Amino acid sequence: MTNDVKRVYQHGTLALLIPGLFTGTMTVAELLTHGNFGIGTAHGLAGELVLLDGHAYTVNGDGQVTELAPDATVPFATVHWQDSSLPTQAVQQRTKAELETQILAQAPLKNLFFAVKMTGTYKVMHTRAVQTQQEPYPNLTAATRVQPEFEQTDVTGTLIGYYAPALYQGAAVAGYHVHFLNDAHDFGGHILDYTVVDAQMTLQPFETFEQHFPSDNQAFLKSDFDLQQINADIEEAEH
Repeated sequence: MTNDVKRVYQHGTLALLIPGLFTGTMTVAELLTHGNFGIGTAHGLAGELVLLDGHAYTVNGDGQVTELAPDATVPFATVHWQDSSLPTQAVQQRTKAELETQILAQAPLKNLFFAVKMTGTYKVMHTRAVQTQQEPYPNLTAATRVQPEFEQTDVTGTLIGYYAPALYQGAAVAGYHVHFLNDAHDFGGHILDYTVVDAQMTLQPFETFEQHFPSDNQAFLKSDFDLQQINADIEEAEH
């Protein structure tokens, strides 16, 4: 079967992390049958997941980068097949805020899911990573109130992540949600801020959003989600 570059695939939802459903429910091996690039988190909220070229890495709360084994599991991840035919755009001397505003100003993408992939040199890259949680798991806001932050200057690497329309807050993070891994594979995480010096960026819009649920997980099936609280908790945990 031809890989569908017009489809973004998501296992789990961001909202299921809110009450602390951090148990992994899909293996990395299975996840990688749905895409070769993406982001997410690992079992027990063990770091920030970065998928590049068919390899899954986590950046843990100590800043260490580890490649996950095929039988490792994830509770939440978003992946896609990178479309190598798409043109790249040169990006120079832009902050995170400037570039994210520019992207939506130059193309009618605000109501679509799209992937952002940007490889190059950054004057500064500021990230964070959550600490691994132990059962009984706390909720997401409690787990993320203490988040180690990391920073490198003059670093080369790849930014990967997604923009989700406001309509999909809860299923995903509305707006931008991006992670980073440097070329040396010893620094990365969930991006808080950056200034890019010189990079090549690809934007990949999707016409299909495929949502997969952990239908064999009893904790998920029995959970009562507080929709009024989800948005506030996502804003606190992810921004």
